Amino acid sequence: MKIKKGDNVLVITGKDKGKKGKIASVLKSKDRVVVEGINMMKKHQRPKKSGEKGSVMSVAMPIHVSNVKKLD
Repeated sequence: MKIKKGDNVLVITGKDKGKKGKIASVLKSKDRVVVEGINMMKKHQRPKKSGEKGSVMSVAMPIHVSNVKKLD
């Protein structure tokens, strides 16, 4: 894989086509990358303590490395 953490990439396919971002992490075993601000999904979080409220967080999910193109 020629892409590493910290590289700037352009998404070339999918719902976020045309967006640019920075690689946050690389999952080599699955050929996937996590790009900051791209492929955001809602994740529900349960309350940790009694009396505390649960919340909904936005989390960047991994996308396949073939769907991104490295920028200079």
